[in-house]
Amino acid sequence: SFEPLATRRRELAFLNSGISIKLIDERLEPVKMPEYAYAGGISAFVEYMNKSKQKLNSPPIFVVGEKNGFVAEVALQWNDSYVETTTSYVNNINTIEGGTHVAGFRNALTRSVNRYIADSGLSKQMKDGLTGDDIREGLACVISVKVPEPQFEGQTKSKLGTGEVEGFVNGLVYEKLNTYFEQNPSVAKRVIQKAIDAASARIAARKARE
Repeated sequence: SFEPLATRRRELAFLNSGISIKLIDERLEPVKMPEYAYAGGISAFVEYMNKSKQKLNSPPIFVVGEKNGFVAEVALQWNDSYVETTTSYVNNINTIEGGTHVAGFRNALTRSVNRYIADSGLSKQMKDGLTGDDIREGLACVISVKVPEPQFEGQTKSKLGTGEVEGFVNGLVYEKLNTYFEQNPSVAKRVIQKAIDAASARIAARKARE
């Protein structure tokens, strides 16, 4: 079946900027030979995920760092939808259940946005703080980490369990996002306004239930 093979090769080309992968199907005439190469790496991956949506920040925010043998890359871009799409990988393996790398990212994102709100005085407009779910509404994100001897939970390698990765990703993303928001206040305000709208809808739904 061509499509699953093509999807995986496209994914590998996104995750490894600089490589080129050609998939040849000789069953067809003429021969089908798509080539996958993305200089933008996971930033191009996020743009591919958001290709049919209205973006709030373009280009995507890109974070990369290395420490104690760990390497992390994170790309994130908000769109006008109400759905979060976070895809995570460890050593090119899709961790569909997430794990410590995803937990570290989400914690850092929530802290960074709420810190910006507090520092910019926007908190005066809000009775309740923003939750992580509010902030991640409409977010498309790819998290890719390289970990020597990773520990997984379960036999399927679908959830990373290496504890040190959480702190590494958390600190890296928090620092880089703080700098980005300070240097790009217009993007920060668009992201925060979308999160505030999400929080307002959440609170209204709760009151309706009550």
